[in-house]
Amino acid sequence: MSDTSLLIRNAQAILTGLDGEAMRHDVARLGGDLRVRGSRIEAMGRLTPEPGERIIDATGSVVMPGWVNTHHHLFQSLLKGIPAGINLGLMGWLSAVPVSYRRHFDHDAVMRLAARLGMVELLLSGCTTVADHQYHYYPGMPFDASQAVFDEAAALGVRFVLCRGGQTIARAIDVNPPPQVQPETLEAFLAAVEHDVHRFHDPAPDALRRVVSAPTTPTWSVPVEHLRPIADEARRLGIRLHSHLSETADYIRYTQEVHGCSPVDFVEQHGWLGEDVWYAHLVHLSDSDLAKLARTGTGMAHCPQSNCRLGSGVAPAPALHRAGGRVSLAVDGAASNEAADMLHEAHTTWMVHRAVGGADAITAEEVLYMGTAGGARVLGLDAVGTLQPGQAADLVILPLNEPRQWGLHDPAMAPVMSGAARPSHVLCHGRVVVDQGEIPGLDLAALRAEAEAAVRVMQEAA
Repeated sequence: MSDTSLLIRNAQAILTGLDGEAMRHDVARLGGDLRVRGSRIEAMGRLTPEPGERIIDATGSVVMPGWVNTHHHLFQSLLKGIPAGINLGLMGWLSAVPVSYRRHFDHDAVMRLAARLGMVELLLSGCTTVADHQYHYYPGMPFDASQAVFDEAAALGVRFVLCRGGQTIARAIDVNPPPQVQPETLEAFLAAVEHDVHRFHDPAPDALRRVVSAPTTPTWSVPVEHLRPIADEARRLGIRLHSHLSETADYIRYTQEVHGCSPVDFVEQHGWLGEDVWYAHLVHLSDSDLAKLARTGTGMAHCPQSNCRLGSGVAPAPALHRAGGRVSLAVDGAASNEAADMLHEAHTTWMVHRAVGGADAITAEEVLYMGTAGGARVLGLDAVGTLQPGQAADLVILPLNEPRQWGLHDPAMAPVMSGAARPSHVLCHGRVVVDQGEIPGLDLAALRAEAEAAVRVMQEAA
């Protein structure tokens, strides 16, 4: 660990990421300073500057843990607002957008551009950990998609979890799929996951790189007989499991008709529940499903904006959290969530549950927990997600310098209550990855031009 230190001084509020009353560090009594040494938080309170250390003045700012995004599809960052899918539900949208447009992701440069764009958007919302459900793999693929996304994450300084997806069966729901949607064999999928584990996976509690086994869905993307071998192999390798589950009412109906049970019961039969498993969405759950998820420690990546955008419903995230379950926040792919940043996601989480469940359905503190420590818990990154001495220095300084934040009687809750804002500074693993509102070394104008050019190429080929 480096001896380099950095002192953050005079924060107006410090949010720890811990659950309940422990969420708020008592700045008035204990002081609003925080020292980072190397990759870790060394101290919090009233601190005296040391010779030669960098000082960041956080006067008028909230300091909080970096957001932990537990489910994304970064390649979709170039597929926002496609007219053919904008007013469709999940099944029609899948065919019109992600499946149809995967033909454009046939070379390394476009994958890297999409990943860079998605992670830049997340970073500028204060997100420091990204779990990307990267399912764009197919036989004969001419570039290394896993290497591409890890390279882009390293360049930006983001903590990155690759959920290595894909399919081992041709899905009946895919209409006239392009070659880039062809399935892998089970043997090829398992070998590729193991190869990525050997290349990239770090089991440390503050790992900057992790690999997860993540077939796209357990119902449509793999035959039933492949589910347990995939789970067994992941556990042999010491990695986690991830997928989509129970996203729509149609999903529930299909599983009942074909397998005679709920999706949660179905995956349980094949070894796909437990503390090493988490699912995106879980929108439609029975009381029995909720109890089973809570009892087994199976996690939820709650994606309210995507679920609203596609008309899928509102997941019972507060109920699972209050039952002792593991709940995290995620933005999902930008093709179904055109504002794929964590501040928007947190604000939507706070609002939508009150709309359907009443004013006491969820608190701002619960939202902050889900988006920070809750996400780290789901991913098994135990040294991440909270601001405490000894924890990884993943943190955000959010100035309260915009009119939308003024007049708040509880400014500490601005990240949830006020929604969109831009951090002045973001640290990941002790590295300053956003400095004075900018990402060091990144030309935003050039990134915009590259993204617009890529969109034009897709539009001209349509």
